[in-house]
Amino acid sequence: MPRYFVVHCQDAPGMQARRAATAAAHRQYVEQHSDRIFMGGPLLDDSGSRRIGSLLVLKATSRAEAQAFLDAEPYNLNGVFESVVIRAFECVVHPTEANKQE
Repeated sequence: MPRYFVVHCQDAPGMQARRAATAAAHRQYVEQHSDRIFMGGPLLDDSGSRRIGSLLVLKATSRAEAQAFLDAEPYNLNGVFESVVIRAFECVVHPTEANKQE
């Protein structure tokens, strides 16, 4: 049975150019695996103008399966991320419910 895993990826310093150069491959990978991604997007600096990482909520049967997804992810393969943390996640508030509150 699928579970959810939060994946928090922090970019290494000075990776804006590498992130930009890898973005097309990253988007293609995400599109190919959209059935496994509950939600996700870039992390931004406090000004909201610079991408500094990524956050994904993955559907996977195990942490190992979530790790395998990340092992093949283009940003990760190309050294954009300084750190990657994967944690099991229990979804209590669904994103569509949260959007209704705005």
